[in-house]
Amino acid sequence: MEQLKGTGVALVTPFKADESIDWNALEKLINYVIEGGVDYVVTLGTTGETPTLSADEKLDLMKFTFEKVSKRVPVVVGIGDYNTRDVVKRLEKCPLDEAAAILSVAPYYSKPTQEGIYLHYKTIAAASPKPIILYNVPGRTGRNMTAETTLRLAHEVENIVAMKEASGDMMQCMQIIRDKPKDFLVISGDDALALAQLGCGMDGVISVAANYFAKDFSALVKTALENNFPAARTLHYKMMQGFDLMFSENNPSGIKAFLSHAGIIGNYFRLPVVPATDALYRQIGEYLKQY
Repeated sequence: MEQLKGTGVALVTPFKADESIDWNALEKLINYVIEGGVDYVVTLGTTGETPTLSADEKLDLMKFTFEKVSKRVPVVVGIGDYNTRDVVKRLEKCPLDEAAAILSVAPYYSKPTQEGIYLHYKTIAAASPKPIILYNVPGRTGRNMTAETTLRLAHEVENIVAMKEASGDMMQCMQIIRDKPKDFLVISGDDALALAQLGCGMDGVISVAANYFAKDFSALVKTALENNFPAARTLHYKMMQGFDLMFSENNPSGIKAFLSHAGIIGNYFRLPVVPATDALYRQIGEYLKQY
């Protein structure tokens, strides 16, 4: 699992004005982040607007990402749902030979108990041909996966190898880091807290911001993992206002505004996600001029 340390980037899905997938822009983005120094890419995450993608589009995106990455860095594939049986079916049917691991979000909407979350992950891990990365993001799922549940899975289920923790609860994060198995990775899911969490002992970040700040964010993570925190702090404070602007309205509308300003992708979405407001878009443009 050494390949999952460092900076992973949760890729956006670029669209055209007619809402079809912009494959040329996606290839441009993949090359941009790899050349910027990210350690691996994540396709079909929340930042990729997966709730608005059809099953065929998800399959096409996975295959396209494998093809264009061309083994330059590992690829993690997002496969998660509130329907455990459906996740198992997708894990069994998807062509995952080239995937390094599966990132699977905790079941959302149903708001299961901790026992339900535990059994969900235990079930999909048994069916998965690839290692599973847990993903706790209660702001989206409506239910926090406690440190106790995470540690139970980490210690009991061999095929669960890492955790993307995006609760924002630093005490919970530190409890997981303190009590986890030695070879279990804890990965930040919060760009603004990444520096502090790396200082507490996390193994890397799955980042939204690295779509745009590929070079600087990768350098932040690398220097922090080398315990060079003065250099990491300089990079963090350089990007800090950018983090605030990026997430002030919605993800991925914020990061797509950044990428649109850079000419990497168009600023297009599928409902219910809408572009950043004109005021925020202008603010981002002014920030990037001085950045």
